Amino acid sequence: MSSEWPITPLSDLITVKHGFAFKGEFFSDEPSPFQLTTPGNFAVGGGFQLGKGKYYSGPIFSDYVLRQGDLIVTMTDLSKAADTLGFSAIVPETRGTTWLHNQRVGRVLIKSVTQVHKDFLHYLMRTNDYRQWVVSGATGSTVKHTSPDRICTYQFPLPPLNTQRAIAEALSALDNRITLLRETNATLEDIAQALFKSWFVDFDPVRAKAERLEPEGMDAATAELFPDSFEESELGLLPAGWEVRPIGKLVEGIYDGPHATPAESESGPIFLGIKNLTGTRLELANIRRISENDWSKWTRRIEPTHGDIVFSYEATLGFFAVIPPEIRCCLGRRLALIRPHTEDGAGLFWFHQFISIPFQQMLDKHTIHGATVNRIALKAFPSYSVLNPPEALKLAFNDLVEPLWATIHSNQAHLNTLTQLRDTLLPRLISGQLRLPETEAPHENMLSEAF
Repeated sequence: MSSEWPITPLSDLITVKHGFAFKGEFFSDEPSPFQLTTPGNFAVGGGFQLGKGKYYSGPIFSDYVLRQGDLIVTMTDLSKAADTLGFSAIVPETRGTTWLHNQRVGRVLIKSVTQVHKDFLHYLMRTNDYRQWVVSGATGSTVKHTSPDRICTYQFPLPPLNTQRAIAEALSALDNRITLLRETNATLEDIAQALFKSWFVDFDPVRAKAERLEPEGMDAATAELFPDSFEESELGLLPAGWEVRPIGKLVEGIYDGPHATPAESESGPIFLGIKNLTGTRLELANIRRISENDWSKWTRRIEPTHGDIVFSYEATLGFFAVIPPEIRCCLGRRLALIRPHTEDGAGLFWFHQFISIPFQQMLDKHTIHGATVNRIALKAFPSYSVLNPPEALKLAFNDLVEPLWATIHSNQAHLNTLTQLRDTLLPRLISGQLRLPETEAPHENMLSEAF
């Protein structure tokens, strides 16, 4: 039983090393081999997520280069609820990327591998008990901070090393399935984004036709939709005949969410928050719910439906996501919603334009820098100029990527089920309340049902 396990402070087992304050003059949104770890790389509930990349092109110090498998912890959180503060993550293998140990992120250094298993620590630092300890000692009013001392003074029952290993393996089995689904979704999304970039950023089919070549990777009917020349516009050189128009003239509407937060409910519809946006998708494994009594008030302005595009306009800027099918949700603070036209609205075309580098760069230019948080002026958002190709071309793109996004949404639903299972088992296994032989059958049953 857990009572047989000695109560041990983390300071007996680990130290936490601060990251380096890399200079902002070398930061970029353009992909490069070196990427900074940030609090945005920590999922709510712990674990690593890619999120919106922050790339670096300056001097590199070997002491602050992270390796695959390193255990890291987030020391700062910008959200009001400190949603990720203190949670741990494992640095993944990301082909072509070297992760840098940035400030606001701690690296966990184990004193003796004969006392504690790294993966067990990773799960320990994702439990509610540990989290409450960290958050209760956080400093700062708007931006929350923790320290190595606060983390290392946390005490817990330490099981034998073989038990630690078995617990970590059971939870890792679930995490591996979750990771596989995430990687599959990332690949599918990359395919869709690459197609958008080729057609609507690099204009590859237009350039090919201008050189009297056949555009690659498309049938003759689709190729016919592209012009064979360019002309000047307010956005620079664009394919002939394509328009530049304000966003607000091209979609059904743009809606703000309520500027408040309702009481949390144990059941009911989902209350979306910035924490649920990963950059290009919704993450609904960790959610807040709203009561049915509050529902009408919080959906008075708009009730999100499948195909709507939700985005963040304050604090965490420029994150967009498509509302998936079969969820009932409302907007939270600092979130707004774009509703494409119901008929031939080409919603996925607009979504991919919003997450594209040119649009994100435009958002950066319109960002209002505040003392505590940055924001986009939502009233000005409908007036932003965007690329508007002919309707038939937008719809052709939409039809090509729609099956990809249907698979992404389906995979995400499976992922959410597995995440809920893992989060249910985690505290019981770590505390010793649930023994592994008791979890084997339910574990296998849940996996088979999820797939």
